[in-house]
Amino acid sequence: MESALEGVINHFAFSGEFIRGESLKCGNINDTYITTFKGENGQTNTYILQRINHNVFKEPNNLMENVMAITRHIRKKVIKEGGNPARETLNFVPTLDGKYIYKCKNGNYWRAYNYIDGVRTYQVAENPLHVYNAGKAFGRFQKLLSDFPAHNLHVTIPDFHHTPKRYKFFLDSVKNDAAGRVEKVKEEIEFVKERENKLPVLVDLLDSGELPLRVTHNDTKFNNVLIDDISGEGVCVIDLDTVMPGTSLYDFGDSIRSGANTAEEDEKDLSKVSLDMVLFEEYTRGFLEMTYDFLNPVEIENLPFSAILITLELGMRFLTDYINGDVYFKTRYENHNLDRARVQFKLAADMEEKYNRMTEIVQKYVKKNRGKNLMHESKQSTKRESIRTYNLA
Repeated sequence: MESALEGVINHFAFSGEFIRGESLKCGNINDTYITTFKGENGQTNTYILQRINHNVFKEPNNLMENVMAITRHIRKKVIKEGGNPARETLNFVPTLDGKYIYKCKNGNYWRAYNYIDGVRTYQVAENPLHVYNAGKAFGRFQKLLSDFPAHNLHVTIPDFHHTPKRYKFFLDSVKNDAAGRVEKVKEEIEFVKERENKLPVLVDLLDSGELPLRVTHNDTKFNNVLIDDISGEGVCVIDLDTVMPGTSLYDFGDSIRSGANTAEEDEKDLSKVSLDMVLFEEYTRGFLEMTYDFLNPVEIENLPFSAILITLELGMRFLTDYINGDVYFKTRYENHNLDRARVQFKLAADMEEKYNRMTEIVQKYVKKNRGKNLMHESKQSTKRESIRTYNLA
C-alpha cells in the first residue's frame, strides 16, 4: 500500500520524508489514509490523505472549490475571533502545482490536509455532554458561515433534500415494483402516503423566501465533529463534501435523527426505537446557543418539524431502495433496507407524538438566549452611558 501511496504523495507539498501510510477504516464513501513524515529536525509531521469517490461525487473539482471556499471563510473568522485556525477548521495541503486536488493516471482524485492532534471522533456519543457540544459545534459552523453567499456554492448532489422529488421517486418505485416486493410493504407504503402533505413544507418555505438560503453541511452525524480529548468540546466540523446551499433545518433535523435515536439504524426490535428527549434537549441547547442571534423566526419555529421531516425522508429513501431491489444503499442481508426504513418510520412516529414537548424545549432555550442577549445589551448600554457621563464630566 505504501508504495502505491508514494506515487500520489509525491505530488503534494508535504513537509519531510515519507515514513508510512495507514488506512483508516472509517467513512462509507472516500478512502482515507493517515500519513507520517519525518521532518528536517527529527519531528514528526502527520497528514490525512483522501481519495475522493468520484462515482458518488461526479464533479470533484467543484466539490473542492466548495470546501476551499468555506474553510477559507471559516479560517478568517476564527483568526478575527482570536481562535486557533490550525484546529478549528480543516487546512488543506496544496499540490506541487499550487492546486488542492490531484488527478492521478488511473483517474482517481486525491486531496490532503493537516492532521489535528488531541482530538477524536466518536461513532456514538458517550454522554449527553458530548451531544451538547456537538450541537454547539454544528451551530458554530452555521454561525461562521451565516454571511457566506450560499448561492455561490456548487450543488455536489442534486436534489439531496428535495423531499417532494424523493416522494415522486418513491411513488414511481411503488408503481414499477421492480423487485416484486410491494405486496410485502403495503403498511410502510401507506405510512408514507399518509404524510404526503408534510413532505414539501421546507422546500416550499425555501422557494417562498421565508427560509433563507444558507450553507448547509448535510451530513451532521455525531462522528463528523472532532471532540477535544481533554475538554470534550467540539473543536472542528469535518467531512465537508456534501456542503451545499440549503436550509439550516436540514442540518438540525439530521443531527436529531441520527444522534437522538435510542436504537441502532437497523434495529429489528422496534420497541427499542424512540426519540431520546434528554439528547434532543442537549443538542438543542448547544445549537441555539450558537445560532439564536441569526436564525429567523421561521427557522426556529420549524426546528422540531425538521427532525420529523428528515427522519421521514430517509425512511422513504430506504423503502424506495428496498422496493427497487437494494440498488443504492449497501446492505448486509436481504431485508436490511426494510429494517432501516421501519426504524426511521417508528422514530418519525415517536417524534410526532413528542412534537409539543420538542417545541416547548426549543422555546425554553429561545427564551434563555433572548434573556442573555437582553442582559448583554443592557450592559453595553450602561457602558456607553458611563462613557458619555465621563466625557461630559
